[in-house]
Amino acid sequence: MDPLGARSRFVDIQTLLTWEQHQQEPELQKQEEYDDSMVSQQSFSSPFPFRPDINRKIVLFVGDVALLNCTAVVNTSNESLNDKNPVSDSVLHHAGPELRDELLKLKGCRTGEVKVTKGFNLAAWFIIHTVGPKYKTKYRTAAESSLYSCYRNILQLALEQSMASVGLCVVSTVKRGYPLEEATHIAFRTVRRFLENHVEGVETVVFAVSEVEEPVYRKLLPLYFPRSEEEERASLPFVPGDIGNSEGEPIIPERQIRITEKPGNQEEEYEEDSLDQDMAQVGQHAFSRMEGDVDKQRRLILQGNQSDAAMQKQHQRNYNRWLGRARAEDLSDIAALKALYQTGVDLCGRTVVVVIGRNIPVSIIDLEKALLYFIHVMDHIAVKEYVMVYFHTLTAEHNHLDTDFLKNLYEIVDAKFKKNLRAFYFIHPTFRAKLSTWFFTSFSVSGLKEKVHYLDSLRQLLTCMRPEEIDIPPFVLEYDARVNGPYHQSQSHTL
Repeated sequence: MDPLGARSRFVDIQTLLTWEQHQQEPELQKQEEYDDSMVSQQSFSSPFPFRPDINRKIVLFVGDVALLNCTAVVNTSNESLNDKNPVSDSVLHHAGPELRDELLKLKGCRTGEVKVTKGFNLAAWFIIHTVGPKYKTKYRTAAESSLYSCYRNILQLALEQSMASVGLCVVSTVKRGYPLEEATHIAFRTVRRFLENHVEGVETVVFAVSEVEEPVYRKLLPLYFPRSEEEERASLPFVPGDIGNSEGEPIIPERQIRITEKPGNQEEEYEEDSLDQDMAQVGQHAFSRMEGDVDKQRRLILQGNQSDAAMQKQHQRNYNRWLGRARAEDLSDIAALKALYQTGVDLCGRTVVVVIGRNIPVSIIDLEKALLYFIHVMDHIAVKEYVMVYFHTLTAEHNHLDTDFLKNLYEIVDAKFKKNLRAFYFIHPTFRAKLSTWFFTSFSVSGLKEKVHYLDSLRQLLTCMRPEEIDIPPFVLEYDARVNGPYHQSQSHTL
């Protein structure tokens, strides 16, 4: 016990600022002001919308989780519950020798599971012990599922035991090798989904982090817990494509097998509402059709003797590899360019995707990462019909993408990208751009030429979609007004 009059070593969570009370970062505020015309009218919704009631439950605390006076604090350990890491060392030190004796009685804990003990000398009443996964790239999917289970089981136990507050440490320790940013995404989306589904459950979740971990947590928190509608819109381009299911659990396509009524029949048409139909029908899998080995199939492809169906499967496997990389890599530097973003819908209800040519510094960016970012953003959009609007306005030589890059992109993307692209609006084209595009669509790719529409003014574009459905950069508006005169709604007509 602390001496009378001495300052307590423990931290009262009631004195900590909730995430709602934290000021938005100055950098984000500047970004919002800069991109106001780009995002202020977006009509699509974030998977993690602004929820003040949830933000009031979230606290970011830089310090020792063992010092929090939560109902329960979390200890991350190994399967024998005797790990030596900064969190477990502190918990054991402050809880006292009785905790060590109690841990021996538990006889270990499996990865992803939780066990609970009393808090002993801690300010917390309980300690929830969990074991995070060891991370290996080869077994990344298993590690994701196990880490999700850690956070989910912690929160479920807290709910079942009517624990009002939980102090969450970073479960994935450095010793276990889990990349901090990837682990943080899983932690945040799991907590967010749990609080959405159990509004009356846990009252406070404190993320207790070290000074090293704090910048990553502060950077990613707005993605899952936006503090305003403006922050929600500004954060949306950075939300990963893989956000799990309604519980935040990682989705593993191989486990989403459905039994069809007639698995032997393969329909040519795609169901628009089915994202993974090509992987979901049992009768289309290699095992059920007793296909030969993969190496033989690849050799036949090289010899030109492979069937169209087998070549399509090979292409799908290749695309899935690119998609996996796109979901795993940090593409925030490409996203920050604001060169590609989703906006509203056109007059036919099709999603509109905008590309800003002037925002693509081709000579200095990593083009492979740019390709990954395109796949990352577009994969879920291309499931249904969509249109692309490319603003060529005021582009310079260093903004022009190489035709080899475009051809490579076109060959890599999934079939749904090509099938569901209904129109490509080329705004403010130059003669050289038209000529290059004609050669590219005539000789490098097939099926795209008839979808390209050259528009010299925004007035033409706005006959295809309402002004409020597309976010046009200010410099494009200024250029068009200077060259073509101001646009008036009364001039709208069907193209």
